[in-house]
Amino acid sequence: MSTTTDTAPTAVAAPPVPPRGGVTIDEWHPEDEAFWESVGRPVARRNLIWSIFSEHLGFSVWLLWSVSAAMLPRIGFDFTVSQLFVLVAIPNLVGSLIRLPYTFAVPRFGGRNWTVISASLLLVPTLLFAWAVQTPGTPYWAFCLIAATAGLGGGNFASSMANINFFYPLRKKGTALGLNAAGGNIGVAFIQFFLPIIVGGAGVFGLVQAKDELNLERAGYLYAGLAIVGAFAAWLFMNNLSGAKSSPREQLAVVRYHHTWVMSFLYIGTFGSFIGYSAAMPLLIKINFWNQPVPEVPGIGINFAYYAFLGALVGSIARPFGGWLADKYGGARVTFWTFVAMIVGTLAVIVTLRQLTPVPPSEVPADPSTFVYSEATRAAVEANSTIFPWFLAAFLFVFAATGIGNGSTYRMIPLILQRQAEHTTTPETRRADMARATKESSAVIGIAGAVGAIGGFLIPLTFGSPWVTDPVEAVKMAFGVFAGFYVVCLATTWFFYTRRVTVAGRAPALATADV
Repeated sequence: MSTTTDTAPTAVAAPPVPPRGGVTIDEWHPEDEAFWESVGRPVARRNLIWSIFSEHLGFSVWLLWSVSAAMLPRIGFDFTVSQLFVLVAIPNLVGSLIRLPYTFAVPRFGGRNWTVISASLLLVPTLLFAWAVQTPGTPYWAFCLIAATAGLGGGNFASSMANINFFYPLRKKGTALGLNAAGGNIGVAFIQFFLPIIVGGAGVFGLVQAKDELNLERAGYLYAGLAIVGAFAAWLFMNNLSGAKSSPREQLAVVRYHHTWVMSFLYIGTFGSFIGYSAAMPLLIKINFWNQPVPEVPGIGINFAYYAFLGALVGSIARPFGGWLADKYGGARVTFWTFVAMIVGTLAVIVTLRQLTPVPPSEVPADPSTFVYSEATRAAVEANSTIFPWFLAAFLFVFAATGIGNGSTYRMIPLILQRQAEHTTTPETRRADMARATKESSAVIGIAGAVGAIGGFLIPLTFGSPWVTDPVEAVKMAFGVFAGFYVVCLATTWFFYTRRVTVAGRAPALATADV
């Protein structure tokens, strides 16, 4: 006799559904391969996209004055070259200082919540800007205060990077952080490319001609509207991670680590150079290659509006490439060669500037509309215009190096903190120690971003040195100072991260090209 046994088919578990936007996620384990592939990747990608959008707007608002400052004389504001460089520098100072509280705000309020707040705050600098440029009697001190509010946009970078750092596994952080930062950095190129066109100036390499009247307020109103869009998008599509919660005291523990300050110093050399050069580039082109003694008569030479955006564009595109190179070859090694490239490129910029022909001063007649350029002035400007392509090529080479260095240094930070945690962890505490390392790396990223951004303040100030009477000579002197600083950064990278053996014959902690 035979017996037939009916067995119920085994139920196949449905794949987990990724959490939707707008909710707080309690369980997040990106280092778990199964979790990452089924749940983590689509959620992380969605948050990355909208984080990039918000950060992009922040960078655009942050560098709003980099282009508009060069246009203020044309609409009737009579400011000196040094005053214009100060207007360009002030947002960078505020943006650097505000990055620390922005970094600590993510674990306190949640990444999604803080993105909504930070995007909404961009209404302050944009609407104040629109008001100021339409009011001919606005004093210089008021412009300085309004420019300072643009620093709110600089804070977005720190909170955005700290937030995205929680979403991605260690093996993906270099690329993810590079893409997030590049999407923000390219906001500088966008504002420098589109603002002249939006307000009625020239642009697109001369394909767009300047109109008789500039309307700078249009840029303020446009980005105020985009800030509202960014805030609503973050509210609808981003997520908070409950596991990212921590107190400021926990985060501030990283100030005891010497690597926090070493990486912050190196970031001055990479990101500080990127944002400082980006802010100063329109005025640098105008000072060295453009001549227009009176607004009533068209200028001659190289128009900054045609090319000023290229530096930020090249640096932004290079940033994720730097993160990828760091993932592949080690962040320390890539950072080391980045500073070598920056030294070479800066020296090349100095060589081109030393080839410039001094432009003789022009006498402005009582009726400015009757002004005529002298033959000597035209000859000098034309000679300098032939040198401009070499200056641009050398400067873009420096920008590319800064972008690669930005990506490689930020790739180093999470790995350094993980290595420190691995030195002290036990099998029982490994998961908690690795989670702490992730929180601490976000704090270090914020501190490094804050300190590094100070370079964006110091560079324009050095270019506009009021103690040097000739603006062209001040620019040459400044590049010499920067080249010397990059030599110090190169030596620091070697000493802490790429040398194999110390003087005493022992390998220093974390001194490996894999960092």
